[in-house]
Amino acid sequence: MTDERNIPHAPHNIIMNDRKTLSISGVNEVVSCDEEIIVIRTVMGELSITGSKLHIGSFNRDSGELKLDGNVKELVYSDMDTRQQGFFSRLFR
Repeated sequence: MTDERNIPHAPHNIIMNDRKTLSISGVNEVVSCDEEIIVIRTVMGELSITGSKLHIGSFNRDSGELKLDGNVKELVYSDMDTRQQGFFSRLFR
């Protein structure tokens, strides 16, 4: 049986309303969460969401849907492959 959450081509969408609410699809897991930063692993890489008063309203692991609210300041992706490589392999590309 294939786990669709780990397929890189599974749908990944972000809908933001007034920098107050986010609805994100294609989420594999929540790595960490507090009121100033939420880090999630998506099918497109690791995503860090920074802001204030951040709160995860719901997360459905089976569908990969996550909803959060708060004051969103920044969304930053980290390439998962780059994180897993060693320091020298990134240095000498």
